[in-house]
Amino acid sequence: MSKGKKGRGSLSVLMDYAGRHRYLTYSSWVLSCISALLALAPFIFVWLIIRDVINAEGDYSQLTNIAFFGWMAVGSALLSMLVYFGGLMCSHVAAFRVASNMRRRTMRHIAVLPVGALSELGSGRVRRIVNDSSGATETYLAHQLPDMAGAFATPAGMLVLLLVFDWRLGLLSLIPTLLGFIIMAKMTGKGMAQKMKEYQNALEDMNNQAVEYVRGVQVVKRFGHTVFSFKRFKNSIDEYHKWVVAYTKSLMWPMGAFTTAVNCVFVPLIIAALCFTAGGVQPEFLLNLIFYIIFTPIIPVTLMKVMFMSENNMIVADAIERIDGILSIAPLPETSSPQTLRDNSVAFKGVTFAYSGADRNALDNITFSVEAGKTVALVGPSGGGKTTAAGLVARFWDAQGGKVEIGGVNVKDIPKHRLNDIIAYVFQDSRLLKTSIFENVRMGRPNATREEVMAALHNAQCDEIIAKFPSGADTVIGTKGVYLSGGEQQRIAIARVMLKDAPIIVLDEATAFADPENEVAVQRAFEKLAQGKTVIMIAHRLTTVQGADCIYVLKDGRIAESGTHAQLMERRGLYNEMYNEYRSSISWKVGGKA
Repeated sequence: MSKGKKGRGSLSVLMDYAGRHRYLTYSSWVLSCISALLALAPFIFVWLIIRDVINAEGDYSQLTNIAFFGWMAVGSALLSMLVYFGGLMCSHVAAFRVASNMRRRTMRHIAVLPVGALSELGSGRVRRIVNDSSGATETYLAHQLPDMAGAFATPAGMLVLLLVFDWRLGLLSLIPTLLGFIIMAKMTGKGMAQKMKEYQNALEDMNNQAVEYVRGVQVVKRFGHTVFSFKRFKNSIDEYHKWVVAYTKSLMWPMGAFTTAVNCVFVPLIIAALCFTAGGVQPEFLLNLIFYIIFTPIIPVTLMKVMFMSENNMIVADAIERIDGILSIAPLPETSSPQTLRDNSVAFKGVTFAYSGADRNALDNITFSVEAGKTVALVGPSGGGKTTAAGLVARFWDAQGGKVEIGGVNVKDIPKHRLNDIIAYVFQDSRLLKTSIFENVRMGRPNATREEVMAALHNAQCDEIIAKFPSGADTVIGTKGVYLSGGEQQRIAIARVMLKDAPIIVLDEATAFADPENEVAVQRAFEKLAQGKTVIMIAHRLTTVQGADCIYVLKDGRIAESGTHAQLMERRGLYNEMYNEYRSSISWKVGGKA
């Protein structure tokens, strides 16, 4: 938890989110307690009716107060309901405000976090934390917390009633209650809270894997990796199943004992009836016994409420911790002394970077440079550090050693808005939004005219894409461009970057998902995009980097070799080996189809 929130209870944190609406929460508790106590009043009036009936001894003409007591029972029950509804209205308003503030504060913080931090969390995990965690707190405040206040007020009123009528029967009725509380304390202790946290972690991971699998299912199917991609999702399901079973088993015996204890409230009364009536039945004792038989069923119901509320307390505490986990991630520091760039060159000087929890550096003391207006390619085996290096240029992360410079200035000394203006990033995943093609492209420069957007689409080889839709550029595409092929998505993403017209372009596997029919068009769009720009491109398709001014081969976070395509092929090193393997794989695929 972040500083200032450590050691604080969940309720205290929630009241911070509630602000001035916290007083509505307090009001809901008071009203819920009053409602719970009023709900006990009908039992008193029923006892009075039974007393009068027994005392009448067959002369029912004496029963002049029965109607009054009956209407009082009904009236107190109705009043209890009205007070309870009033409490719910207060709690719902406060709960909505808390959930709204929690989501707003979390999303506002997410907006200033570096892209790298969010990618490490995973979109599925972030979505669940923001939506589900805030939703859990809303339900907790709206319903469960007022009910908890009432559930604790009820035993206080019950204790008074149990001891007022016949203290012997009252004490005997409390035995199962005390056993229930002891068992419940065992079930909701620190050990169970840890199991609940592990269970929630497994659920969160499964949801994250499900989201990522569904998002990439088209690409997965296109490249024939369905089995391998589903395996990660299946493993997360198995892990979730393991914790569900473990959590359920840990509750089996305590829950069984708790249920048995709270439902055995009649046993002491039966034993008492047999013992206390051995010498004959007294009317007063019979009256009290009847009252306890009618009244004591409230005990197991109340205890069950308290138990489930204790579980809800653990869920909410875990939800708050997860929300605070995001809020505790610090945004990258903003420079207080911005400097002027001399040009659009890029330089890595002894850069070292490691991901959180990694056992080795993703980049290990690498040094290279990209002259302004030149194109450099980063290639190499998976995990070599290519994407990490590209991300450091755009400051998705900060280097932990050395420095990344643009125009002779450390990227840490460039204001974030300025850095965003001078760098355009084309992701492997095109990241199109569920809006029109036109609006997707205009995200590159929101104040662009329609003519400028259409020109960017033309230069990005998108004319045929627009032509096949009746609404043209105003066609609304599905989330992540699901109605377009991978290559078509990339061309629209390139159009967006063209419209932005940034002097530095980063292409991260931008042709990875382009089908053969679209690859040529995507390449032409790249050539148009790169004119006069400083370009850093990452590619596995080595045929796309042959024209680069310099190629850097990264392996295990280090630069293994560098040079032009021709130079590297002559050296017969790692690049030559990778290129020949890539050409062979293309031939094999073509041959397999033939």
